[in-house]
Amino acid sequence: MSDPRPDNPRLDDRHGNDPRLELRRVLERNPGDAYAWIVLAEHELDAGDAHAGEVAAQRALTLRPGHPEALARLGRAQWMQGQRAEAVASLRAATANAPNHPGIAVWLGHALEDVGEAEAASEAYARAHALAPDEPQIAAYLLAWRRKLCDWRDLDALAQQVRAAVSAGSASVEPFAFLNEDASAAEQLRCARLRAHAIAQSVHPLPPPPHAAANPDAVRIGFLSNGFGAHPTGLLTVAMFEALRAQAGIELHLFALNRDDGSPIRQRLHAAAHALHDVSMRPHAQVAAAIRDAGIEVLFDLRGWGGGGAPEALAMRPAPVQVNWLAYPGTSGAPWIDYVLADRYTLPPALAADFSEAVAWLSRCFQPSDTTRAAAVPPSRSECGLPATGVVYACFNNSYKLNPRSIGRALAVLREVPGSVLWLLSGPGHADARLHAFAQAQGVDPQRLVFMRKQPHADYLARLQHADLFLDTEPYNAHTTASDALWAGCPVLTRPGTTFAARVAGSLNHHLGLPTMNVDSDAAFIARAVELGRDPQALAVLRAQLAQQRRDSGLFDMSGFAADFAAIVTRMAQRQRQGLPPAPLGDD
Repeated sequence: MSDPRPDNPRLDDRHGNDPRLELRRVLERNPGDAYAWIVLAEHELDAGDAHAGEVAAQRALTLRPGHPEALARLGRAQWMQGQRAEAVASLRAATANAPNHPGIAVWLGHALEDVGEAEAASEAYARAHALAPDEPQIAAYLLAWRRKLCDWRDLDALAQQVRAAVSAGSASVEPFAFLNEDASAAEQLRCARLRAHAIAQSVHPLPPPPHAAANPDAVRIGFLSNGFGAHPTGLLTVAMFEALRAQAGIELHLFALNRDDGSPIRQRLHAAAHALHDVSMRPHAQVAAAIRDAGIEVLFDLRGWGGGGAPEALAMRPAPVQVNWLAYPGTSGAPWIDYVLADRYTLPPALAADFSEAVAWLSRCFQPSDTTRAAAVPPSRSECGLPATGVVYACFNNSYKLNPRSIGRALAVLREVPGSVLWLLSGPGHADARLHAFAQAQGVDPQRLVFMRKQPHADYLARLQHADLFLDTEPYNAHTTASDALWAGCPVLTRPGTTFAARVAGSLNHHLGLPTMNVDSDAAFIARAVELGRDPQALAVLRAQLAQQRRDSGLFDMSGFAADFAAIVTRMAQRQRQGLPPAPLGDD
């Protein structure tokens, strides 16, 4: 929850000085300076120290009760510590005391998101945008949340404003949300670089570590994530980590930005790693120090710009080699990230020019999967809200990936396949009702859209067995969701695009040996889906082929994945040990 306002007060730290030190000296001389406490709170929060930020905000409030800026910092500190209801209360009070402050309205929107008040969050972002209509960073917040709510009002105008600001370099918008825009890879690079530059301005690298010879017998690898548990990242990586542990010459360290959720996945991750370091709720500098102290040679960022990560800690350069992998499907644009791990389908060589990192290409799909899962017997179709007969098209992508084009394409399929339904993941707020209304406007009975509430992963995987065909979205297509569908035996139809985020499902199909499920146009997408929906025998043959390829292809071979992974990481480490800069790596 960073302040979106361009006039966010900061002290000049361009010479490497920590502004908090100077502020503390000021406050020793004048502890009654409420504004200095507010600015100190801001800097503590920017440093990732939520507790210190809360203390400073509370001191400001004792001096200036009800001060909106102090209440806003208090709300931000509470939000960072997981005190969601308290954060909403503080930020609502701040908004009441400063109703014309767009930045506080944005912070309130973030907090309302987390407590499930989806429509109220949208109203907060809309109010902020109305107060500052020319501020593209606020427009980006509103645009991203309206996409999540399937509220497509003013979508084109908001998207145009955000893309124009990125093109002009006039705003640092969130790169993850920007993946949903119909932007080129070059635009995505520019967006990421703007965000990285904003962080680089306020973060200073750690001093060089004391010289120590690397262990010639092992490469110490670190993975940093907020998803080490019952989370898509944990679900994708756990079986691969278990296989990687068995690879000679590898020492595996996990750095968890999230607390232990008590899940079986967390327990498996803990057992797979040589060490699992809990760095949750720590300031950025302490996270970086933990990585440095562990002697990590190659550090993988498993969050990137996806939110909940620690780019500030990575910007401190805790490891000599740092790699962007898996969670953020695009370039980091960050000078502190050396490599991106990909495959030649998701990131073909022609696309490499639009990545700030050197590309390390695996010969297999870059995305691992938990191949120890067994799909349980599903509940009945009626229990799932599905009709007794008819083709079930599914799209369980998050609601922010849906858009008029992708949903319009799916509805065109329904119109051509009588009795078919579209099975969707239920979205926040009134998203489902908006999709019903969109279907009706497109001439499709809204009852042919069936919504599934989020389920525990095992229950979700069981239900997936009722899906006949997965209809993908773009420009941000199915990633973990596509892997889940294929594992459950549901074929995935996709139209690969020109960016990494638009090519992941295509890579899964390619490496699975089902290239006919990758089409090159909307017309071909609709025709293929209709063809399979009208021909039960052809669909049965495709599903049998999927089952065979799931066994025989290398897509779900985690032992092979771990061997390839270990080999390419060892090459990264060897280049660094020889004093060589990062360079493209691959199997050729």
